[in-house]
Amino acid sequence: MILIFVGAPLCAAPVRSPVRDYLFYVVCESADKIVRLRFGPEGLKIDHEVRVGLFPTDINGPHGIAMSPDKHFYYISVAHGRPYGSIWKYKTGEDSVVSYTGLGLFPATLDVSNDGNFVYVVNANFHGDMVPSSVSVVATDEMIEAKRIQTCTMPHGSKMNPQGTKHYSVCMMDDMLVEIDTGTFRVSRHFILTKGKEKGAQGAPVVMHTDASCVPTWAQPSVDGSVVYVACNKSSEIVEIDAVSWVLKRRFPAGPGVYNLAQTKDGRLIASNKRGQSFSIFDLSTGKEIARMPTRRSVVHGVVVSPDDKYAFLTVEGVGSEPGTVEVVDLGMLRTVATMDVGQQAAGIVFWEMTAVRQ
Repeated sequence: MILIFVGAPLCAAPVRSPVRDYLFYVVCESADKIVRLRFGPEGLKIDHEVRVGLFPTDINGPHGIAMSPDKHFYYISVAHGRPYGSIWKYKTGEDSVVSYTGLGLFPATLDVSNDGNFVYVVNANFHGDMVPSSVSVVATDEMIEAKRIQTCTMPHGSKMNPQGTKHYSVCMMDDMLVEIDTGTFRVSRHFILTKGKEKGAQGAPVVMHTDASCVPTWAQPSVDGSVVYVACNKSSEIVEIDAVSWVLKRRFPAGPGVYNLAQTKDGRLIASNKRGQSFSIFDLSTGKEIARMPTRRSVVHGVVVSPDDKYAFLTVEGVGSEPGTVEVVDLGMLRTVATMDVGQQAAGIVFWEMTAVRQ
């Protein structure tokens, strides 16, 4: 049964206060801000804000954010340049710039290799010609682009598998999932996601624009790396691909405009519904939606789960002059327990750390 909450449930249980602090970062694309937030016994608060970018009078457009495995640094993709974008390295806590380097057209989402030595950034090229784009591999010590790997048209959704051996992204205009071998920096396999034409293949794709029925926006490897979940934004479905046999396992319906995904360790998938002003929670053993919950504002963007599986943190862009919003969801109670307005167009989100349990 789907629980669709349109407000506080009748006879709702009292909100449980967390016994520790959860710290995470959000980037606000139209406000050029990085915001560090803290959720804990005193509620949800803004810890610190810092401005991003080189152009003081223009919108720089920070879009994605990723954390180093040792939690000492985080990386921001800045989407708007003249004409290219860039990636920035920051020191956690201090929120000070370490270095930056230029990338391709409209770098968007990004992820860090397990050893912390490389960042994989998709050059989404949202506003350019409908031609194949790329994934940039940036060496984190030197902050230089070590490799630019051509994939397909309008890549998005950059994620490593848990083993660190494969990188996954999707291409919105080619209905395609792409796998990169992190040992060789080459495309190892690709998978066509168009409904009725699903097919896995070895090697790099030969890009031929299809009648895109999926328009994928996110690739989420499972917690054991055995499958990859893909958000089909256009068809409002989630596609599950077997990462070993490279075949379609199943499709299941999702919320309107499903956009970003995150998984808990106990087998639930959290999905932001960009066209639905809501987010959904799925039981992956059945593929069933167990809850769909409204958000304060529309255009839901990112989602991340705390390492203890207790909370999900979501960003909501808002529309026009509205501020962006961060929402905190108690995954045990299936209830939104805190919201906070931040800068306009809240987008990328990443978890930093949990403090010790308070006695």
